[in-house]
Amino acid sequence: MHMNSAPHLLTEDRAEYERILDDALRNAHDRPDLAAVGQRLNTEQLRTMALNATALITTAAAAEYEHYVKVREDLRAPAAAASVRNSVLAPAEGEAAESGAGFAAVIAVLAPVLAGTAAAIFLLVGYILKMLSPTPSFADTLLTAGWFFGAVTAAGILVAAVALLLTALRNGATQVPAEESAGEPDEVARAKEAWRHAVLERGLLPFLRAALADPSADPSSADPPRNVSRIPKIGYSGPDYSSPSEGSTTGQRPTFTSPDFTSPDFGGPEHQPE
Repeated sequence: MHMNSAPHLLTEDRAEYERILDDALRNAHDRPDLAAVGQRLNTEQLRTMALNATALITTAAAAEYEHYVKVREDLRAPAAAASVRNSVLAPAEGEAAESGAGFAAVIAVLAPVLAGTAAAIFLLVGYILKMLSPTPSFADTLLTAGWFFGAVTAAGILVAAVALLLTALRNGATQVPAEESAGEPDEVARAKEAWRHAVLERGLLPFLRAALADPSADPSSADPPRNVSRIPKIGYSGPDYSSPSEGSTTGQRPTFTSPDFTSPDFGGPEHQPE
């Protein structure tokens, strides 16, 4: 690229640059300086040219982009540290919590089942023995044990229902703060908007105006239009700086080289030998 310096957009920001470009092209007809869109170059051709010159255009917003990336990385750093800490400590804590929760869950599920089964067996056997004559002496004991396990079954079902209700209430209380914290922080949003505005006003719009004003602009070329050097603050050195007196030598020197002021060709006619 013909630039002194150019920021390289991170992969995650390339899509945002394309959105800025698409918005600018979509609203081009609302700007008098871009009213020529569609006459010689259509929006798709301009989009191709702007994508080829991404590094050149985004250099106009280099300071804003650097600030945006720094603010974003500073925000992510504490989150990354917390993630590392959680990844180290969470397994041990999780295993302990899971073992306790697992044991309690097993008890909560099995207690009513086992108690209900025992109650049914004791009550069935007790009433069968009651029908015998003479009635065995332990029939009443079996019936008492059956009713006891029946009460245990009812209590277990009640405890499980309360536990489910408390879990649902706790999850509902933590869901709202989690959703509220998912938004983009104000400082990052402001830095991002400042970068978007700088890219649009100091990079994209001057580039599009230059492309529309240059009759030699090639949409398929990766090189920017000749008069794109007028984009402010991008450090681009274009061929328009060549002197008109060099017309006979332009084919013999690189496009972006400055004139050779040491050449004897620049001497006046009075210094030429007879």
